[in-house]
Amino acid sequence: MNVRLLDIAHARSGDKGDTANVGLIAIDPSWYRVLERYVTRERVAAHFRGIITGKVERYELPNLNALNFLLHGALDGGGTLSLKTDAQGKVFSTAMLRMVLDIPDEEARALKLPGSKQWPTYQRSPKE
Repeated sequence: MNVRLLDIAHARSGDKGDTANVGLIAIDPSWYRVLERYVTRERVAAHFRGIITGKVERYELPNLNALNFLLHGALDGGGTLSLKTDAQGKVFSTAMLRMVLDIPDEEARALKLPGSKQWPTYQRSPKE
């Protein structure tokens, strides 16, 4: 089952020099293990391929039901040097929440993730 990160987590981002920082917090504490298992360093690096030039670090904060990612080489030198539109990395959280996770159906239903039969996802009508 495809589950949008937007439906199961909140995110916040910022910067420190050339590194963007993205905090990802599970909306429901039981969904933290989904973040922990499926939002890997490799998955995040692939999601931001072409945008970041350095490594991705991941820190687990289980007491907060959160993960923290450092995206090195994301800001083209940082706020005072960068010519990027978002030199402080504020939109990285929004971009992270656009990630779609492929969760086994049985696991998604057991956790009542949005998109499972218990929690239908929003679908546009043909007129929209």
